[in-house]
Order: sequence, then structure tokens, then C-alpha cells
Amino acid sequence: MGSMIIFCVLFFCSSMALSTAPHKIAKYNQLFKTIKQLEPTVKDKDVELLHTPENPVDGCLFTAVTCFKKGILKLQPKNSQVNATFSHSVEVLKRLTFRNPGKHCESSCESYEKKSPKEFLKSFAKLIQQVIR
Repeated sequence: MGSMIIFCVLFFCSSMALSTAPHKIAKYNQLFKTIKQLEPTVKDKDVELLHTPENPVDGCLFTAVTCFKKGILKLQPKNSQVNATFSHSVEVLKRLTFRNPGKHCESSCESYEKKSPKEFLKSFAKLIQQVIR
């Protein structure tokens, strides 16, 4: 009888873990689409270059996401016609949350190379794809 209860508890816990994964994947897929939507609306000339994390090690994912969230706030719309799409995309990306794995990361935002807003967004999309996998 006791082993049956343990089996049921383990089955329940594993089914809960499996049902969580598709939700997270869907969330990150939506973020990826939002980044791709933002790319053509962002001003890329005569703007501030942004610290752009590229290929962060697993322990530094939280730092990289934090850098991207800070950089998103510095983006500007290309023109007034794209302002609504731009503003909506920025709002979605500002709400991004990524759990800190608790590891200490040696790098800071300032340690990453500065790039144009479009390159910044391409690197952000690449990071989200890495998280999805």
C-alpha cells in the first residue's frame, strides 16, 4: 500500500513537471516573435550603441537577460508610423522574467561589446532560441 502511494506521488509530480515545460516554451517562442517584430521598427542610425551579450555561459544567462532588458529601454522607434508596434513590443519584452540560477557570474553588462540596436536584437533573439532548446 505504501509503495502505491509513493508511486502516485511520483507520477503526479512528474506529470506536473511535464505540463510546465510546454508553457515555458510557448512563452519563449512568443518572446522570440516579439523580438523579430521589433527589429524592423527600431531606429538603427545615429543612436546609442548597446552592450550586447553574445554566447553567455549557462551561469551568466540571468546577467545576459538583465543586460538585454536594460538595453530594450534605450531603443527608439524608427519613425512615428511604427510607434504603436514598437511601444507594444517593448512593453512585452520589459515584462520578461528569467529565474536566476543562483550561480555567480563574472561578467557584467559593461563587459560585453557595444553594437547597433539591430545587432543587439539579433543577439537577443539568438539567446532566446538557446533558452528554448
